[in-house]
Amino acid sequence: AHRLLAMLCYRGLVRQSAATRSYEPGPALDQLAYGLLRRLDIPSRARPILEKLNADLQETVHLGRLEGSDVHFIDSIESTRALRVVNRLGRSMQAHCTSTGKALLATLSDEELRALYPEESLPQLTQHSIDTRTKLLAEIAEIRRRGYATSQEESEEGVTSLAVPLRASRPPRLALCASVPVSRMTATTRKRIREHLISSAEAIDQLLP
Repeated sequence: AHRLLAMLCYRGLVRQSAATRSYEPGPALDQLAYGLLRRLDIPSRARPILEKLNADLQETVHLGRLEGSDVHFIDSIESTRALRVVNRLGRSMQAHCTSTGKALLATLSDEELRALYPEESLPQLTQHSIDTRTKLLAEIAEIRRRGYATSQEESEEGVTSLAVPLRASRPPRLALCASVPVSRMTATTRKRIREHLISSAEAIDQLLP
C-alpha cells in the first residue's frame, strides 16, 4: 500500500495534506478536473442562474467544487448591500469549515470521509468550526437527511450561510451557497434562502450534460 501511494504521489495523482496528513487528489487529478470544467464550461452555464439568485436574495452567492479536503470557489457574486459577505472567487478553504464544503462532503460515503480525514482532530478557522471527525460525521449525516448544509460563523466570524450540492452522484462535485451577515439571518430568511438555493441548483443541473 505504501509503495502504491508513493507511486501515486510521484505521478501527482495524490498528495498528502499538510493540515490533516490525509491523502487527497493531487495536481494531476486537479488538472483533469479543471479540464472537465473547461469543457463543460460550468461557470458560464451557471452564471445567469447565479446572477438571478444574487438578485432575488440580495446576498452574496458562491459556486464551489470539492478538491480533496478543501472547497475551491469557482464563481461568486457579491451582494450590493452596505453590510455584506465578500466575494470568495478563486479562494480555497477547508471544506469542513464551510457550508459549501460540508454540502460537498455529504456526497461522499462515510468510508471516503474517514479516508479523507484519518485523524480525529480537525483544524479550525474560527472557534465555531467543527474540531473533530466524530462531530463532522454526525453533522454530515444530518446534512444528508435534510438536503442542505449550514455554517454558523465556522469559516468567518459574523457570517452564516446555507449550501446545497449539485450533481451529487457525478464528478466534478459542485455546490451552491448563499452567505449572509449573522445580524440579517432570521428563520424566515433561512427558509427563503433554502428554497431559492434548491430551485437554483435544480436549474443548473438541467443545464449540465
